[in-house]
Amino acid sequence: MSDERFPNCRIHPTALIEQAVVLGDRTSVWDSVHIRHGAHIGTDCIIGEKTYIAYEVSIGNFCKLNANVYVCAGVTVEDFVMLSAHVVFTNDRFPRSFDKTLDGLATSDPTEETLLTHVGRGVTIGANATIGPGLNIGAFAMVGMGSVVTHDIPAHGLVIGSPARVAGYVCACGPVLVKRTQWESDGETMRYPCPRCGRVYVKTNAGVKETQGPRVHAEGK
Repeated sequence: MSDERFPNCRIHPTALIEQAVVLGDRTSVWDSVHIRHGAHIGTDCIIGEKTYIAYEVSIGNFCKLNANVYVCAGVTVEDFVMLSAHVVFTNDRFPRSFDKTLDGLATSDPTEETLLTHVGRGVTIGANATIGPGLNIGAFAMVGMGSVVTHDIPAHGLVIGSPARVAGYVCACGPVLVKRTQWESDGETMRYPCPRCGRVYVKTNAGVKETQGPRVHAEGK
């Protein structure tokens, strides 16, 4: 479980890590993972078995990628993100196997037509979700398992379905704060406290915004 290039990481001997890859301290890379050249992965991450991370992909600190995650070129993942098993990203504007003139295979390298996707801080993407190209997933959003995401997601948005639609808004710590139908009928200054952590949110035109941080527990309690 080691690689001399990354002395402070745990690397399974079957993992394939190409040149010019950066791995932060205490990151674990499990069996049959493939990380392409130029990828940057932060500290304290877990990269699950058979996951693929493409060229120049950036993944933040404290991220969990479960088994068989596919992260294509053009994806940026911020800190504290969870990508559940079999999550798939896409990036191609015109997906064809052949080039424009039908003279051969299209390149697999990023081009000017590769669309960029940004995954915000604290996002969770459920198992078997598919993320379309060129999207922005807002901080602490949650994507339900099996969803097909084709549009941007607001911060704290909960989306489900195929195509995915906003079903409500969630706290940074996870629980649903309010369902979409209730949010639509609430007044502009409606407040949504989280029963789990004590954070408080207020309704905005774009969704919800945190106005009060979590409860601070006494040490040992």
